Amino acid sequence: MHLNINLDWLSAKGLPIIGLDISTTAVKLVELSDVGKGMLRVERYVVEPLPKDAVTDGNIANLDQVADTLRTAWKNMGTRVKNVAIALPSSSVITKKILAPASLSGLDLENQVEAEANQVIPFSLDEVNLDFQVLGVSPGSPDDVQVLLAAARKEKVEDRVAVVEAAGLKALIMDVESFATQTAYEQIAHLLPENGAGQTVAIIDVGAQNMHINILHDNESVYLREHGFGGNQLNNEISRRYGMTGEEAENAKRKGTLPESYDMEVLQPYSETLAMEIGRALQLFTTSTQYRKVDQILLAGGGAMIPGIDEVVGQRTGTSTMVANPFANMAVGSKIRPQALTADAPSLFVACGLAMRRFDPQ
Repeated sequence: MHLNINLDWLSAKGLPIIGLDISTTAVKLVELSDVGKGMLRVERYVVEPLPKDAVTDGNIANLDQVADTLRTAWKNMGTRVKNVAIALPSSSVITKKILAPASLSGLDLENQVEAEANQVIPFSLDEVNLDFQVLGVSPGSPDDVQVLLAAARKEKVEDRVAVVEAAGLKALIMDVESFATQTAYEQIAHLLPENGAGQTVAIIDVGAQNMHINILHDNESVYLREHGFGGNQLNNEISRRYGMTGEEAENAKRKGTLPESYDMEVLQPYSETLAMEIGRALQLFTTSTQYRKVDQILLAGGGAMIPGIDEVVGQRTGTSTMVANPFANMAVGSKIRPQALTADAPSLFVACGLAMRRFDPQ
């Protein structure tokens, strides 16, 4: 599932594109190439930490700081590609499936979608960027097609485009984080029973402030939710226990320079709490939808980089759990240390999904 929030960008297919994920704590870039026979290669990637509070709740609070960080990240990556695919947080985008007569096309279809959008979007259409994608014939009505509608407030789109342009790059595609997650999931689905067919799979992206939950059934998204628990809780606990600032805590965690007692005193209790929060979130899903159980948990995001977190979550929830590595089946370019890529992979899930937009069918 893909979407561009601006129809003019649909012609970007086939051009070299870097996936750019702006999260709360870092700017992440991924560049992929196609080496033939259906094989992709990770050419380059970079994770560049952002200053504190430059991005809050998915909103760009300090454009200059984010643009400077992006410029540095791009230079450190050592690429020539300046086109990027970027995503809006799912919470900033209204998505809805609608039906339209299969006989409509071009401007007629656009007009029909706009009329429908007027009914479901709580803002004036002048204030939003609107896009849609025809998904195919409606299962219940052969004369109609299912159309996925997406709308985002213009300022949310413009903020991200402004950051990209201020860094000297070009935003070619605007996607939605939940769709990018599904694109990256396509690289992992083959590891699941029946390639994910008939399975209920929870992709849980543990960010700094929130867990982003995208649950797929039969490889289609059926549930999106944010849950207010994330990696910041771990940093707060490190700061409290060892008298560090938030920044010192993050650096010490990354470099592995925390006291010996850290694993037992801080990391284990946090991992247990994270697993408990995931269990709660999944319980909310099973009690509020027709789906009675989750077959598989995939952990992504920075919070999935904790060693052994998949075992803790698996035990606590009683559900098969694995850490998402969208690069597991890809070749690795000569500039990348495979060990570092494996460690960083869960936090690059969205950036990888965006980088894959380069290979959209023409």
